Amino acid sequence: MGFRLKRRHMIDFIFPIALFFVFALSALTLILLSTQIYQSTTENSSLQYTARTGLAYISEKIHQTDGDGRIYLDTFDGCDALVMEQTYGEDTYLTYIYASGRNLKELFIRNGVEASAADGRTILEIRNFSMKQISENLFQFDCTDKRNKASSAIIGIRSR
Repeated sequence: MGFRLKRRHMIDFIFPIALFFVFALSALTLILLSTQIYQSTTENSSLQYTARTGLAYISEKIHQTDGDGRIYLDTFDGCDALVMEQTYGEDTYLTYIYASGRNLKELFIRNGVEASAADGRTILEIRNFSMKQISENLFQFDCTDKRNKASSAIIGIRSR
């Protein structure tokens, strides 16, 4: 009975190394493709974010005020403004949303207090913002963000 000695061939060494390199190259390719897809997705999401977010913010503020307050368009410190009146206790407070320079701003003050457009809190950077009252219960808002992406919204008032 003779035992055969197993001879090692060069392929026994090269095959596992080649298989490892194919796996490593596939993993690296997958990571690079995933990174590129993620980058384009976040970039598109960022482009869509600003103009629509500003209009969604305005819509939410209107709906918060709609039940117990007055909502109308007016001017504030030379800027066209959406004005929302609310009463807390015995005092009346005003919320102004307006465009000042290249910013959409909000200012919440008690009625009768002096303030300027520069006092408002910046909501977001914009290129253009316009608003108009379509009917007694409808307002139209148009916003163009700093990347020149335009969005529009028509918001209804239910309390009138």
